Amino acid sequence: MKTIKFQLEPLTCPSCIKRIQGKVGKMEGVEEAKVMFNSSKVKATFDQNKVTSEELKTTIEKLGYPVAS
Repeated sequence: MKTIKFQLEPLTCPSCIKRIQGKVGKMEGVEEAKVMFNSSKVKATFDQNKVTSEELKTTIEKLGYPVAS
């Protein structure tokens, strides 16, 4: 298992948390997805053999939440 954190652009509403956690958390290979609203970060623990960090990032961005560089 690997854990990664993504810094997002500032989140504007608490419903963003449910949306991101729900989508990322249901991805195959993801053990846990947690969004920290105050710091606008996503923390994901996942199996690298089933999903890549790039796939996680792409999923978050497709939901409309840009990952900061």
